[in-house]
Amino acid sequence: MGKVIAIANQKGGVGKTTTAINLAASLAVLEKKVLIIDADPQANSTSGLNFPPENDQKRTLYEVMEGVIDVRDALVQTEIPNLHLIPSHINLVGVEIEMLETENRESILSKAIAPVRDEYDFIIIDCSPSLGLITINSLTAADSVLIPVQPEFFALEGLGKLLQTIRLVKNGVNPSLTIEGFVVTMYDGRTKVHTQVVNELKEHFKGMVFNTIIQRSIRLSEAPSHGKPIILYDVVSNGTSNYMNLAKEVLEKNEQ
Repeated sequence: MGKVIAIANQKGGVGKTTTAINLAASLAVLEKKVLIIDADPQANSTSGLNFPPENDQKRTLYEVMEGVIDVRDALVQTEIPNLHLIPSHINLVGVEIEMLETENRESILSKAIAPVRDEYDFIIIDCSPSLGLITINSLTAADSVLIPVQPEFFALEGLGKLLQTIRLVKNGVNPSLTIEGFVVTMYDGRTKVHTQVVNELKEHFKGMVFNTIIQRSIRLSEAPSHGKPIILYDVVSNGTSNYMNLAKEVLEKNEQ
């Protein structure tokens, strides 16, 4: 059965979607079968993989969670052979309201993707930057949570709410949920505060912080506007090297 990793942080602008796209792409390049699920109504992973969300699109995560289509009908092939995508759409916002009266509403996504879990080595869920019902569904469907952290003190302060939500999901509906780890993003080694925050993060979450640090990179920030993961946009960039190293760390951790 494939491992489901939710990439979550309710704080926006921490490199969550960048990490989802590029970790998934790097795992696929390393010859793993990977599915990325865009569980964010902003659909940034969708557009970042060159699938502009059209207004009349009817094969997205919204239709899957509503039970209108089968999960396989929403799968699309990306430019990377081993990487599939389930796109998002702004309509996904409506799921929050429409699921309120649904029984076992926090498990809708988990049940929806169950038929394809065995077909992938990894399923990466790009969560919404909120702690609403869609994110709860993502955490319920996941085996683990990977948390991107920008090395700023305000970013550290925001981790408390996310960790509390993870505990609630673990204690309530998904007892096997674990933390895959924290990954530092947008790092600038010339900035003293970045070094301080990384040291504090490692001190507080001993052994849970990935060794790989994602450096701040213009090429990395440009890639989504071209609809490509960094490995296709600039194969020799620091961003490509960083995310390939992160993917190797994830593989090593899951092979132990």
